[in-house]
Amino acid sequence: QVQLVESGGGLVQPGGSLRLSCAASGSSFILNAVGWYRQVPGNERELVARITRGGSTNYADSMKDRFTISRDNAKNTAYLQMNSLKPEDTAVYYCNADWISSDTIPLVIRNSWGQGTQVTVSS
Repeated sequence: QVQLVESGGGLVQPGGSLRLSCAASGSSFILNAVGWYRQVPGNERELVARITRGGSTNYADSMKDRFTISRDNAKNTAYLQMNSLKPEDTAVYYCNADWISSDTIPLVIRNSWGQGTQVTVSS
């Protein structure tokens, strides 16, 4: 089993920046695509950004010019750099990852969610 732990959220003023981290831990796994999602109460969880193991990225249109997703495969960690934050960015941000157990045959793809980290952009 892979555990995902988000960190880096908090309170920031409009126009400010935050960097979120998603650390994957476990044993004998290969981390594939990692995505950042966000959700506000009463709304659907929405994709923010996604990155493949090879570094290909995609973003929601409203974030693509302000947010940057990256990863460090050696650390099994993904990041979300958020700049020019707006009050409407306030949400719980979740990390999601596809992964494969590397000690079983046949290989089976799995998926895990983190617990989320609160980002509040307040004027």
